[in-house]
Amino acid sequence: MRLIINLPAYNEAENIGETIKNIPRKIKGFNEVFVQVIDDGSMDKTVQIAKESGADFIYSHSKNRGIGITFRTAVCKALENKADLMVNMDADGQFNSSDIPLLIEPILKGEADLVSADRFGQHKPKNIPWIKDKLNRLAAWIISKFLNHKINDLTCGFRAYSRETMLRLNLPGNFTYTQEVIIDAIGKNLKVKWVPVKVTYFTNRKSRVVKSLYRYINNSGKIILKAIRDVRPMKFFGIPGIILLFFAFFILGIFFYHYFNNFKITPYKNYLLLSITLLLVGLQFIIFALIADMIKTNRKLTEDQIYLMRKEKYKK
Repeated sequence: MRLIINLPAYNEAENIGETIKNIPRKIKGFNEVFVQVIDDGSMDKTVQIAKESGADFIYSHSKNRGIGITFRTAVCKALENKADLMVNMDADGQFNSSDIPLLIEPILKGEADLVSADRFGQHKPKNIPWIKDKLNRLAAWIISKFLNHKINDLTCGFRAYSRETMLRLNLPGNFTYTQEVIIDAIGKNLKVKWVPVKVTYFTNRKSRVVKSLYRYINNSGKIILKAIRDVRPMKFFGIPGIILLFFAFFILGIFFYHYFNNFKITPYKNYLLLSITLLLVGLQFIIFALIADMIKTNRKLTEDQIYLMRKEKYKK
């Protein structure tokens, strides 16, 4: 059994050396534990320090391409390096490497395919910005309700992935990947579990992803909407369609009530026009839902073919 600990890194020369040295090289259930670093176009000594600190595999992008592409590179390289399981964690030492066995244990026991650290469970994250805390909790709650699956932490990057999960994931986004992975995994009926961990936020450190709160909310919102649209198309289009049809018939009922009282259309024609408009838009949403569901079926067939191709390409 081979475990690969992946560290995505961008200008992490100050912290990556200590993070690599703290990673345990003997973990129960694995014969081999390797450290893999994906350098996303760093302009400092990240690669040099990673080599000196004992990283086994180091791959570099020629320029900064974003955390979403960096994660896809990590998955591909982990599969190429014949990983049975990959743990992804930040290179800045924000997470405690001693928690790695906690994340991999449910996968080894067959209880999960993907395990994510939970920053908001038993332990309250230290020094986390108030707005970041509230937005993360709100996003997790909204997606939980929509997918009908409890989600404890939607955006934490400290996660463990089984080989099967890595072969099945399909991630088109470039900006980030954390939300997409959870939504995609749940949509594929993979077993997802959360494990509470302690995490400390550095008060003087700027986020590599959240450079602008507006940009982060805007981009994350688009990613989440697209992912939900693809995973639950009938809900995404069907629920608004049903709501619009309900109001269309309700307003039509008001129109008929007034019409049958005095048999005049003109004073109440606005009710009739609004009802017809809502009816047409609602029917369009229902049609979109049916078309999107057919597209989902075709996409599933395509993803199954991609899965078989990957399995053949990365066979051990």
